[in-house]
Order: sequence, then structure tokens, then C-alpha cells
Amino acid sequence: MQADELEYVGFWPRVGASLIDTVLMGAILWPLLTAFYGDSYWTTENVVQGPMDFLLSWVFPAVAVILFWVTKQATPGKMAVSARIVDAKTGSPASTGQLIGRYFAYYVSMIPFGLGFIWVGFDARKQGWHDKLAGTVVIRKKNRGPEPVSFGR
Repeated sequence: MQADELEYVGFWPRVGASLIDTVLMGAILWPLLTAFYGDSYWTTENVVQGPMDFLLSWVFPAVAVILFWVTKQATPGKMAVSARIVDAKTGSPASTGQLIGRYFAYYVSMIPFGLGFIWVGFDARKQGWHDKLAGTVVIRKKNRGPEPVSFGR
């Protein structure tokens, strides 16, 4: 696909994708965490309540997201907005190392106050700090619909 047929994916579509991913992950994890720890899980002040909590809340999401990125170049939320993650220099699929780095760079983007994510809204290439650190961009085809809009035929 030619570069002129692509566009960088901006802030709001990426927010939408993130919301979709959060709902899907929550639908999987919340019942499991409640089954293992009971309703009191949701009211405790402990960051991690036990080994299963660590696996379900920290390890599983990381593995799932990275596997989706490696195999599909996107999470389900990004797929819903027709977005994919690629290498910023070549446009080729990002390497596994880049994608693992990108995941852990999310923590950098969270500090302070999520500014690294908000950065997407102001950056010319729509890169968050995690994208910049990993050398990735999020792209999608222009004119994704069945036919571009045309008036006066």
C-alpha cells in the first residue's frame, strides 16, 4: 500500500480503540478476579492481593496485548477503527522488540497525568510518547468506506 493511501490515526479514534479494549479486558478479568477473591477485591486498598491477582491484572493483559500486536498489528479496539501499528521509519510491521518496548513505554506515557497519551492530539505524526520511544506509528487506510463521498453526479 502506498503512503499517500494512508493516514496517521489521531487522538479520538485511539481513545475509542482504548475504550473498546478496556471493556473487553474488563469483561474477561472482572468475573475471574471476583471468582478468585470475592467482592471484597473491589474495595481493598492493596495494589496486588495475591499471585492470581498479579497474573490476571498484570501478566495476562501484557501478554494478550503484545500477542495481538505481534500477530495482528492491532488490538481488537484498534482493529475496530481500522488502525495498525507499524515501524515509523519503514512502514513495515513493527518488530517484536519494538512492540514489547511500546507496551512498557505506556507506563512512561502515563506520567505525568497521561501527558504521553494526550501528546497524540498535538503531534504531527500522531505519536504518543510510547510510539516515539518504540519507533512506531499508528496508521490506517484513508477513505476506508466502500466509496468516497461524491455530490452532483
